[in-house]
Amino acid sequence: MCGLLGLICATENDAADARGSVGAAMRCQRHRGPDEQDTWADAEVVYGFNRLAFIDVDHAHQPLVWGPPEAPGRYTLNFNGEIYNYRELRDELAEKFGAKFATEGDGEAIVAAYHYLGDKAVEKLRGMFAFLIWDSAEKVVFGARDPFGIKPLYYSSGPKGTAFSSEKKSLLELSDTLGVAQELDRTALQHYLVLQYVPEPESLHTAIRRVESGTSFRLSPGGKPEFTRYFHPKFAAKPVNGQAEADALYERIADVMRDSVGKHMISDPDVTVGAFLSGGIDSTATATLAKEHNPNLIAFTTGFEREGYSEVDVAAESAAAIGVKHVVRTVSADEMMEALPLIVWYLDDPVADPALVPLWFIAREARKHVKAVLSGEGADELFGGYTIYGEPISLAPFEKIPGSVRKLLGKVSTKIPEGTRGKDLLRRGALPLEDRYYGNARNFRDEQLRAVLRTYQEGVGFKDVTAPWYDVSRGWDPVARMQHVDLYTWLRGDILVKADKVTMANSLELRVPFLDAEVFKVAASIPLDQKLAHGTTKYALRQALAKIIPGHVLNRKKLGFPVPIRLWLRNEMYDWARGIINDSKTDELLDKNAVLALLEEHKAGQFDRSRQLWALLVFMLWHGIFVEHRIKPEIPEPVYPVKL
Repeated sequence: MCGLLGLICATENDAADARGSVGAAMRCQRHRGPDEQDTWADAEVVYGFNRLAFIDVDHAHQPLVWGPPEAPGRYTLNFNGEIYNYRELRDELAEKFGAKFATEGDGEAIVAAYHYLGDKAVEKLRGMFAFLIWDSAEKVVFGARDPFGIKPLYYSSGPKGTAFSSEKKSLLELSDTLGVAQELDRTALQHYLVLQYVPEPESLHTAIRRVESGTSFRLSPGGKPEFTRYFHPKFAAKPVNGQAEADALYERIADVMRDSVGKHMISDPDVTVGAFLSGGIDSTATATLAKEHNPNLIAFTTGFEREGYSEVDVAAESAAAIGVKHVVRTVSADEMMEALPLIVWYLDDPVADPALVPLWFIAREARKHVKAVLSGEGADELFGGYTIYGEPISLAPFEKIPGSVRKLLGKVSTKIPEGTRGKDLLRRGALPLEDRYYGNARNFRDEQLRAVLRTYQEGVGFKDVTAPWYDVSRGWDPVARMQHVDLYTWLRGDILVKADKVTMANSLELRVPFLDAEVFKVAASIPLDQKLAHGTTKYALRQALAKIIPGHVLNRKKLGFPVPIRLWLRNEMYDWARGIINDSKTDELLDKNAVLALLEEHKAGQFDRSRQLWALLVFMLWHGIFVEHRIKPEIPEPVYPVKL
């Protein structure tokens, strides 16, 4: 696990002075790997890395140099992540090809697999990863990012070369070295305000993009990256007929989750792995199964001292039921306001999910005790957990109405005053799935965004992001199509970004056992009537976990990480929000009077504008940090765990 940076220069002359620049740029991501820092250079390639060590701590250093007996030292690996099946893969390569290994780490499994299997090696990897392999014989870099996008990888290309990095801010530091100008991407800004995150492969800087999840690439010095998608997830439902087949499905789910959690617990004996614990089934199942491998497991929960906005009591009951030590961190409005600029700096691009703020605090608390935590991200996307997945069922009557009548109903909905009960149902019922669903985040609609965004572009919208994935899923049931879209939008754009950035900001590794290749194979086979049934979501998963998790959690309504910004922006955070808006130098981009009007409308209680305001406030802070350079958060030194 590390923060990586790889610079592939156009010529040897460009590489001559680059090592110092790479070393300086790595300073921006020292939080990702405080155990070890260094740079490495070949004629055309410079690597920088910060290592957070888990496996073979004393020997599996980076960059890792490897080669077969006939060509020792041919490859150099720069790797961020964990490969959970590396032992099996090493054994397979040794048996089939006679591969030799000098360490007990997982990095050698990647580079050896690439030597013997070529580009197909990436399909053998079970884990989370972003890596670069420099082949000094072929003069080419091969790299890849894990199937779901758990680990980030940005890149920027210019006349002097191409750089890849775990942190976007390191690439901003290398702009002059690469010979590129960094400007704000106004299309990405419009997407962000609608979606609440910047969708892949975009970033808010025009000259920096992201390697997409499930994608590999090749690059030669002086050339440009050539990308290949290797992961093509398909929700291929298999009917479940009768109780015997249902029970067999539940058993397969329980078995694959137990196996995945076991593999996600790997580390050297002196490296402690804990678990995040909310009041829901996903984190509770993960913690329960993790305790089978670590009897001294510590679970961590965050919440607020406000009724309806905390799962601390339920999590405490769960921790007691499964017998784990429980650490709680509550967060106040004052703490959120103070910490947010620093968190935005860590994010690289704005993410308007308020839940990432309490996550930052509990990650900081957890790092005092452990070096890695397990969490339940991905369960909702794979097993059908979001309540909005029930929308196709509730809107089914509209499907029986002729298209011309549905369009008329849509026009009628525009005449109904905002806030009127049934207006949104009528509007959405008039639309086909592809035109109404773009993920869990629903923020500005077109007419609302026009009033706020001065750079509003007609024709730019969520379908720019979702249309390619809907094309892939034609013929699937509507819930499977929504899940598929979420894999490429909400999951990798919001959920996994905040999970990685906020935990790594505290030098804490977050592992997600639900987002595992073998788990996905089972989850993708679940039919619709086993996802949504008996008035609940994730039905098959709940049945599979019935004998594993405490009963009080099993059918509890999903709460998630609710943050009371709706109330705080009317009270404790009101003056703070006005200050951010007034101080911001975003007048060219945003109509600040319109933004202030939203704030006043929200304070008056006429409408709930909290999510729209939060998106705007987070962007204004981001702009103050990365564009205006007016806001300069004080970056703390990495946190180290106490001795247990």
